[in-house]
Amino acid sequence: MNAISTNMVMLLAAILFILGIAGVVVRKNIIFMLLSVEIMLNAAGLAFVAAGARWAQADGQVMFIFILAMAAAEVSVGLALILQVYHQHKSLDIDKLREMNG
Repeated sequence: MNAISTNMVMLLAAILFILGIAGVVVRKNIIFMLLSVEIMLNAAGLAFVAAGARWAQADGQVMFIFILAMAAAEVSVGLALILQVYHQHKSLDIDKLREMNG
């Protein structure tokens, strides 16, 4: 069985991270922006796991567990804030929210 090289996994992590950045920059909906941040966190976790596997250390997997815990906290707080914003303004569009505050 052929093993996937570390370079290919790092390339995949970089592509996922770039897609996450593009999603945060391009999207106007707060929920899609939150999903893009999740993609970026998963890409960072994938890079940690690949680096840990490359050097045969468990450090990458331990860091990925911390990233998953941080992502879970970020999602719970983020969704609570999104629900509050929607309750107050009846919109999740960033441009409309900026106009309301200005």
